[in-house]
Amino acid sequence: MQIEDIDLVDPDNFVSGRHHEMFKLLRAEDPVHWTEPEGEVPFWSITKLRDLQTVNRDTETFSSETGGTQRIDIASIDPTFDTRGLMLIDTDPPKHTRYRRIVNKGFTPRMIGLLETHLLYRAELIVDEVIGAGECDFVNDLAAELPLQAIVEMMGVPQKDRHLIFEWTNTMIGMTDPEYVAEEGDEDAGRNAAMQLYMYSNALAAERRDDPRDDIVTKLLNADVDGEALTEEEFDMFMLLLSVAGSETTRTATSHGIQALFDHPDQMQLLQDRLDDDELIASAIEEMVRWATPVHHFRRTATRDTELRGKKIKAGDKVVMWHVSANRDEEIFDEPFRFDIQRSPNEHIAFGGGGAHFCLGANLARAELRIIFREILRRMPDIAPAGPPQLLRSNFINGVKHLPVRFTPGERKHPEGSVA
Repeated sequence: MQIEDIDLVDPDNFVSGRHHEMFKLLRAEDPVHWTEPEGEVPFWSITKLRDLQTVNRDTETFSSETGGTQRIDIASIDPTFDTRGLMLIDTDPPKHTRYRRIVNKGFTPRMIGLLETHLLYRAELIVDEVIGAGECDFVNDLAAELPLQAIVEMMGVPQKDRHLIFEWTNTMIGMTDPEYVAEEGDEDAGRNAAMQLYMYSNALAAERRDDPRDDIVTKLLNADVDGEALTEEEFDMFMLLLSVAGSETTRTATSHGIQALFDHPDQMQLLQDRLDDDELIASAIEEMVRWATPVHHFRRTATRDTELRGKKIKAGDKVVMWHVSANRDEEIFDEPFRFDIQRSPNEHIAFGGGGAHFCLGANLARAELRIIFREILRRMPDIAPAGPPQLLRSNFINGVKHLPVRFTPGERKHPEGSVA
């Protein structure tokens, strides 16, 4: 492969795995790479971990709000769906800091610790639902359920409505995948899904005004930003972000994590032999998250002329941080294409490259992964693939749509319990 052969816009290159070959070449020969795709916005690609950290932490030079963090294959801002300055990930400090403070208390280690007993019970029910069948779709039946149930619980969404959130978020992130949209790049499908989520959120807000509860919706309704309450649009954006980020990314890490264990049976055996070892399972989760890198990239916009590795970046240029590449950086990781649940150190940046935009839900994601993997591997010790994984056609989210698995049928822990 030559530099001129590299195409980071085509989602098919990410489904095939060819993107890893492209990024390996860029890291070696052109780590700050300029691309001018036909009919699309030109952009710089940041492919090495230390450079990504530099960009991510310098919010004055590289703005999330100026041009938005949206996918690189969107050429222009949709005026009917402009999230700049409204959605948390599309803001810069100090606004970002004030917005983040609104929901931050719900994601502290203490709050996650209080949630764990509930999550342990929910994980048991999730496995109960499928264990008697001896087979299931790992993504829909196991990986998706715990993060989805946890986030709707925190938001105050009734559990019976969680699959509405699941369907809407799938459509929003799957606009280049034919399973979710009738036509590639169908912005109307994503916009309509967002509007349905907004309508649902506003109805939920009306209920909470009459019946306040200890949930994120009530906190958002009572939020104070510079002496003013959130507007309806700002509230809707919070709900959208929490719905997508709270379920999609952990589902993706869980799905890629089990596939990595299938592909590396020695690592599967090691983890199963030491499931009660807190240190090992914590290390395994970090390696699964590095391996998966649920979000391929985020974008920034240069606010002023600057320079990185001798490349002149001009004010207004789009700068794309490729987390998927940084997490395979040979200068940082020993044998980066080796899956090693005992990897140490493990400086992955799947939760962000540090700074203001570090993942708000990192502690929750780690707890969910630890809980669901322990429950699955204890009760389904012979779990194995029953077919190949089906990957999301996207250069933005490293999603897994389906993964058929089989296992020896077992007994329910809670005969009367249900996740419904």
